[in-house]
Order: sequence, then C-alpha cells, then structure tokens
Amino acid sequence: MNATAQEGRCLGLIGGLGPGATVHYYRELVAAYEKQARVPRLLIAHADVHRVYATVTAKDFDGLAHYLAGLITQLAAGGAEVTAIVAATPHICADRLVALSPLPLVNMLAEVAGAVHRRGLKRVALLGTRFTVETRMFGCLNDIEVVMPQADEIDRIHRIYSDFVTGRGSDAQMEELRKLAQTFVARDGAQAVLIAGTDLSTVFTESNAGFPMIDCAGVHIDAIVQRLLE
Repeated sequence: MNATAQEGRCLGLIGGLGPGATVHYYRELVAAYEKQARVPRLLIAHADVHRVYATVTAKDFDGLAHYLAGLITQLAAGGAEVTAIVAATPHICADRLVALSPLPLVNMLAEVAGAVHRRGLKRVALLGTRFTVETRMFGCLNDIEVVMPQADEIDRIHRIYSDFVTGRGSDAQMEELRKLAQTFVARDGAQAVLIAGTDLSTVFTESNAGFPMIDCAGVHIDAIVQRLLE
C-alpha cells in the first residue's frame, strides 16, 4: 500500500465560519487520525463569514451556493477529493451546492438527521443561529418534532451565538444557554438539544452541558473521517 492510500483521501475544508470553528474541526480531525496512526491530508479555504451571513439574511441561497462552489473549485484544484463545511448555517444551500460542487460534500444535515434517528429521538430542540433554529435546521428534521423557542429566546440564542463566533462569548452567556436548553427539556419535552452551531461545540460537551445533547459538529467530523478513510 502506498503512502497516499495509507493517509486516505484529501479533504478540502471550507473554514472561516468563524475561525474558532475552523480550528475546532482541524484539531478534532488531526486527533481522529492520530488515534489510527494516520496523517491527514487537508486543505482549508477561508470563507468570508460576513458575506455568508449577508447572503443568508437576504435569502440569496443561489448566490451562497455559487460562492461556496467557487471555494470548493479552488480546493479541488489543490488536490482535494472530498469537501465539507465547518458550520451549520451555510448548509442552508446544501441541495443547491451539491449540484454545483466539483467534489462530493459530506453534508452535516444528512449526518445529523441520521444520528437523531439512530438514537430513536422523537422530539428535539436546537441551539444555533436564528436561521438554523427558525428553519428547524433547514428542514432536515422535518419528520420529527422540533421545539420552536419563543421569539425572545431565539433572539437571545442568536446574539449569544454571534458573540461566541467572534470570540466574545462569556461564562455568563454559556450559563444562559445552558438554562435555555434545560428549559426546552423541562418545559417543552425535548429529549435532546442539538448543538447546531460549531462554535458552541467548543463550549458544551456531554460531560459539562447539564442537559442531554447531540454535538452536530462531532457527528459531522466522525462522518468526514469515515469518508476519508474508506
């Protein structure tokens, strides 16, 4: 077996959404490879987080898909064979992106939906951007019940999440999110809360959360590694 086969396929990662999420994916991917005594092959394209959020806010999903596809084309030119995005929100254009992308996309939405079904969950809640929460993670969970928080709760989650993206998140904000998640479980009957924003995956773990959770970034990273090492 040659060195390339031992290392697995080359990943083209769309990062920058925000930098903390990119670093989280990088660290977790490297750690997963080290457990198998492998060396990852990895390229990263830095997406403009402000441009991404502007297109999402404007509901210009075609524009977003073409922007991301352009980044993936650059990654493919550098030798990438598989691609993935380090954030949940850009997946709002996943269907359009798959049709444009020159590389196969490891789709977070499909992987998270699979994880929810494997656990037999019937009712969940979400912590993530306004776009992620209000669309019930872009429709990938349409066949189960998804708790819809009150309007002021969605506003607060979005503002806190934005602070964590820019590195301004605090322990007090982390505690506020924890209380909201516990409310969704106690008040609304959620069986688990999906951590549907990668920058929150650096904050909450199953050991410190204080509520039943699914780490969407963790599910996604596991699927990426599996795809790369097939």
